[in-house]
Amino acid sequence: MAKSLHLQLRGGELFYVNGAALRVDRRVSIEVMNDITFLLGSHILAAAEATTPLKQLYFALQLPLLEPEQRQNARPLILERFAAAEAAYDGDKFTSELSRVRSLYAKGRNFEALKALRALFALEEADTGCVLNEISRH
Repeated sequence: MAKSLHLQLRGGELFYVNGAALRVDRRVSIEVMNDITFLLGSHILAAAEATTPLKQLYFALQLPLLEPEQRQNARPLILERFAAAEAAYDGDKFTSELSRVRSLYAKGRNFEALKALRALFALEEADTGCVLNEISRH
């Protein structure tokens, strides 16, 4: 049996499980005993917020978690966003982390890929010299 997953949620917090949107009305602790596809509401990036190649990749990667039945349809967009992000950034940190994110995605570990991308957002903001192609931001 796989290791269980413990989620701590605050009242009013939104989360997605296998594509279904759920909201809790009070602080709650949930133990998930089997494999699920989930995403916390605080980790969801709106389309309007996807303003950089990294955030566009993040947005594309979250789609299969929000709508699992669309997993195959999202694949071309995800691969396109990977290519755009890899072409847009320079530097060993971005290159190695994007390679790791691609590997996580290939293994079906989208949640972990999203977590790795979120860690790059701060680096992206701090290192304005990392963007090679400003056109790719649009």
